[in-house]
Amino acid sequence: MSLDVSPQLLAEAEKGEVREQDFVDTVRTSLPYAYDLIASLAGELRYGTAPFADNRTPPPSEKERGQLLRALSSDAIRGSLERHFGVALAFQNCHRVAVFPPEARGGETYTRFTSVRSQLLNQSPEFRDC
Repeated sequence: MSLDVSPQLLAEAEKGEVREQDFVDTVRTSLPYAYDLIASLAGELRYGTAPFADNRTPPPSEKERGQLLRALSSDAIRGSLERHFGVALAFQNCHRVAVFPPEARGGETYTRFTSVRSQLLNQSPEFRDC
């Protein structure tokens, strides 16, 4: 599944740059599960006291899993979501996405979450085909 791009936005892209908010709106409507999950985590981070917020619940279906993977594997989508929500995203497996304050990049908690060791410790057989 690709993004559901309106003819108007496509025409704008063909002419030159588009407004990032228009792109984010396209992501929101095309990948609602991924957008809503990241929005929810950003809210938890903003109003909570933890150094980051993360999701440990698998998506309800492969459709939603695909949306999450698509959003996080595209530099343009991922970067736009980070700027839109004011967060740094980190991703460990087919559903464990985390949001950090942008200034946390390079810090101890972010580095530990994104480390090879953490990636290995966060594996299990049910994630092999996700």
